[in-house]
Amino acid sequence: MSSQTLIRRNAPLPAATAAVVIGAWTALLWVIELVDQVTRGALELFGIHSWQVSSLPSVFVATLLHLDWAHLAANTLPFAVLGFLVLLGGAARAFWATLVTVMVSGLFAWLLSPPYTITIGASGLIFGWLSYLLVRGIFTRDGKQILIAAGVLLVYGGVLWGVLPTQAGVSWQAHLGGAVGGLLAAWLLHGRGRGLSARR
Repeated sequence: MSSQTLIRRNAPLPAATAAVVIGAWTALLWVIELVDQVTRGALELFGIHSWQVSSLPSVFVATLLHLDWAHLAANTLPFAVLGFLVLLGGAARAFWATLVTVMVSGLFAWLLSPPYTITIGASGLIFGWLSYLLVRGIFTRDGKQILIAAGVLLVYGGVLWGVLPTQAGVSWQAHLGGAVGGLLAAWLLHGRGRGLSARR
């Protein structure tokens, strides 16, 4: 079965199901951080090591890791809210939007960060979900999705400044890559002649 077929069969998730899924995912982040704290940061070695080819697989797991409790706490609410809104659009589209965002964000961090930098955290994915939600309604011309985009912009639009190198110790590279990945995912899933879902 092709990805195009899966997306064509995509159906919106009930709010309760979306809440359970993102709730479980968020809880997993906290469990992983607990393990990381108990092992004194051992899991952080699985982050993205810039310019190291052997570290490229970490692109797929770095989103699950955080530096400390404060780092995770700062990401938890936007992760849960934006993830919930993305999931409402359907599990298949949420999966592909997340995968594209994680890959692009991770590659930006790997390629653009200074040598010997280790990048971890869910903020790249958060930026991707944010940009995905902001432009999805433009492609679909769906009033409900445009209203969601307006609400997301009102609440979280200010964080978009995070794609600029304005704060030491914060990976603007991952943020920028996430935002680009979210735009790319929206175009792939909803653009290109109304997206893969419109193809026969």
